Amino acid sequence: MQSNRWAESVDVNPLYCGLVPEGGVPRFKLPDGPMPPDAAAALIRDELILDGNARLNMATFCTTWMEPQARALIADTLDRNIVDYDQYPQTVELEARCVNILDNLWGDPDGISVGCSTGGSSEAAMMGGLAMKFRWRERRREQGLPVDRPNLVLPTAVHTCWPKFCQYWDVEPRWMPIEEPSYTLDPSRLSELCDENTIGVIGVLGSTQVAKLDPIERMAAELDKLQQRTGIDIPLHVDAAIGGFVTPFLEPDTVWDFRLPRVQSINTSGHKFGLVFPGVGWIVWQEPSALPKDLVMSCELLGGSIETFTLNFSRSGAPVIAQYYNFLRLGFNGYRAVHQACLDVARHLAEQLADIDSVQVISAGEHLPVLALRIHPDYENTYTVFDLSNRLRTRGWQAPTYTLPPNLEHISVIRFVIRNGFSRDVAEMLLSDLRREIGILEATPKRSEG
Repeated sequence: MQSNRWAESVDVNPLYCGLVPEGGVPRFKLPDGPMPPDAAAALIRDELILDGNARLNMATFCTTWMEPQARALIADTLDRNIVDYDQYPQTVELEARCVNILDNLWGDPDGISVGCSTGGSSEAAMMGGLAMKFRWRERRREQGLPVDRPNLVLPTAVHTCWPKFCQYWDVEPRWMPIEEPSYTLDPSRLSELCDENTIGVIGVLGSTQVAKLDPIERMAAELDKLQQRTGIDIPLHVDAAIGGFVTPFLEPDTVWDFRLPRVQSINTSGHKFGLVFPGVGWIVWQEPSALPKDLVMSCELLGGSIETFTLNFSRSGAPVIAQYYNFLRLGFNGYRAVHQACLDVARHLAEQLADIDSVQVISAGEHLPVLALRIHPDYENTYTVFDLSNRLRTRGWQAPTYTLPPNLEHISVIRFVIRNGFSRDVAEMLLSDLRREIGILEATPKRSEG
C-alpha cells in the first residue's frame, strides 16, 4: 500500500509537456531531476487556485494585503536571519526601534524595558508565560519553598496558545469562566483562584471568540488588594494579540497597559492589526528584571557573542522590517485612521443586522473591528450559525462558527473580522448575501448537525 502511495503523480496540464520530467511529477517524493523554474511555478499556481480568496476570508485576523512597497521590502530581506546580530546589525537595530515604539505606545512611564520580535503572538505569549514561571520559581527557591506546583489563572476565552503553554511546561491552568452579558471574566473572583503557587494572571485585550476586552484595570486592582491582604505579589500579563495594535489608537484613555504597575508584560501580533503579513509577534516586559536571566542564552555560533531569549533561532527579518515600514508609513494618525475605518464598517454591519429578528449581535464593533452573531433563542430550532456559514460559503465568504468556552458552551456564534481594505462597498455585498441566505434558511428550516 505504501509503494502505491509513492507512485502517485500530480496531474499535469498537457501544455506543460516537455517542461516537466518524463513520467510526470510524483506527489509524495522528490522528482528524479530538476525542471525549469517557470514550469515549477506554474504547476504550483495551478494547485493554489483551490485555496479560498484571502480577501473574502472573514475568519482570519491575519493581514491579507500590504502595499507594493512593503512587498518589495519583504522580498529584498527574506534572506536575513534576524538572530544573526553580527551579520545583520541594522536589521537588529530596526527590531529594537520597534520594541521601543511599542513600549511607548503601551504607556511605559520610564521607557526602560526589554523585548523582542517572535514568530507570532503565540510564541510571544509562551515567552511571557515562561518569564512568569521562572520568576516565581526563583522567588520560591530563595525562600526555601517547593516549586513543583505552579498554576496560572486564565479566562476561558484565552487563545489556544495558553493551554498549550500549561501543557508543555507543566503548569496547572485555573480557569475563570466568561459570563453573559459581558462575555468576559468577573475580576472580583480572582482571589478565589490565586494562591502562593500562582505564577501570574492572564488578561485578554480582545478575545478571538467575541472580541471583548477583559477589564484589565479592575483585574490589576483586585491583585493589588490581594497583595495588600496576603502579601502574595502576582504579576499580570496582557495577551494583546488582537487589541494591542487597536486600543492605543482608538481608545487611548482606556488603561490596560504599562500605566498599570501590575502589568509586567504584554504580547501582541504584528501580523494581525499590526498590518504585516504573517508572521511576526512582539513581547515587551515593562522592566528588564521581569525577564529572568535564566531565559537569556548566550550563543557564539554566528560569529559574535549574542544573547537570545526566543524559542526560534533562525527566522527571517523581513516581517520585522515590514513592521518598521508600517510604523514609518502610517504613524499614529495613520494607524488610527485605518482602524477607525474598519471599526466604522463593523458598526455599520452590526446596525443593519440588528434589524433581522432571527439573529442577535453579541459583538458589534464596540472596541475592535469584529462582528459576532448568534441565532436568537426563538429561532434556534429553525436554523443554526453552522447552516448560515455553509450558505455563505457558496457565495465565496468564509466565516468561522464555533461554540463559546465552558460555562457558555450552549451558545454558538459566527464571527466576521473586518480587516484593512474591507470597504463599505464590500460590506454591502456581505450584507446582501447575509440577508438573502438568512431569508432562505428562515423559509426552509432545517437544523444542522453542526
